[in-house]
Amino acid sequence: MTNKVKGNIAIIGIGEHPTGMFPDKPASELFYYAVREAIKDAGISKDEIDAIIVEPCLADRWFNTDLIWSRTVDEIGVGGRCKVNVQVHSGGSTSSNSIRMALGLILSGQAETVLVAHVEKLGAGPLSAEEVNRIFSTVGIYEEWEAPYGLNYNVLGAFMTQRYMYETGTTIEEVASVIVSLRKWAALNPNALLRRPLTVEEVLKAKMVAYPLTSRMCNIVTDSAHAYIVTSARRAEKTVKTPVYLLGIGGIVTHFSFMKADITRFGWKKAGEEAFKQAGIKCGDVDVVELYDSYPVVPLIQLEELGFCERGKAGRFVYEGHTWPGGKLPMTTDGGSLCRGHSGAGGCAHVVEAARQLMGKAGERQVKNAKIAIATNVGGQYMDAQVMVFGSEIP
Repeated sequence: MTNKVKGNIAIIGIGEHPTGMFPDKPASELFYYAVREAIKDAGISKDEIDAIIVEPCLADRWFNTDLIWSRTVDEIGVGGRCKVNVQVHSGGSTSSNSIRMALGLILSGQAETVLVAHVEKLGAGPLSAEEVNRIFSTVGIYEEWEAPYGLNYNVLGAFMTQRYMYETGTTIEEVASVIVSLRKWAALNPNALLRRPLTVEEVLKAKMVAYPLTSRMCNIVTDSAHAYIVTSARRAEKTVKTPVYLLGIGGIVTHFSFMKADITRFGWKKAGEEAFKQAGIKCGDVDVVELYDSYPVVPLIQLEELGFCERGKAGRFVYEGHTWPGGKLPMTTDGGSLCRGHSGAGGCAHVVEAARQLMGKAGERQVKNAKIAIATNVGGQYMDAQVMVFGSEIP
């Protein structure tokens, strides 16, 4: 099959609203803040946008429907010029599929400049804490067999963690060190929610939620918004100094129900091999990894399955500080879902941070000479594995 991914499209602008709890701000305010910042960062006119891809806002049904029905076209003033307004939704893996759709629109000539944007108000939005919990306890499960009893995602995280520790010999201290690493990055990110550095001991002494996960090993749902602008590589090179090229994207959908999954591996190996082959790179070429991190065990599984660490060695790798600022393999450099704050379905934040690092716009947390970055997404009950490779150059 001909590789039509590598170097054909590029991100030229990024935008972000800080992550936190904003009870006085509606979803629309956060969303259009991020959109405005992305357009400004790209240095283009909003009139150049001819396709809009919106990602799901779980907490605000009304605004989510507005997004589907082209409110953004009116708000940014591209009515009569914009050809496409569509929502993409595959849970936490949405942004990888948004990139795929943008790639298809641009390569087919259906669009030239695509806006991708996501907002969430799970932290201080219109839903009560009980209603938010209901969302995550009734989705992605069999209506006939599991829905009557509900589901708690923290229990899934605990299942994965216990099984992974059993199979690999990884210690709970090593698992907890993922939070230590992420907090170090979040401390450098003014847009992150949880910025105070933690020790392994502090992580483990926190309130037990679902053994062996303490409260500091579980994510906090928040309010946030992210956006980015994608165009053809040719146009990107004429528009900005440092385009961020899509070099490869690999994915595999492995299951619907968690009980059918290999919960210490999932599909990361196959997805990673596909993405790396398209990009023409090896693990040693990667400068920064923006790994999906709903629970601390999830990045450890990815580090091993993607080939950065041997099986059972990722925990020690993180514990020894190799993923910290200044380490061998900077990991999830904005603090991720566990420290920046979980932004709901989408995964848009991981793409934005990968682009930010490659553009050299990450401020205190900038990874020196970053040229190749990967970003990962996963949706549902870890139903799929999605790996994107980005570069500031085309190798």
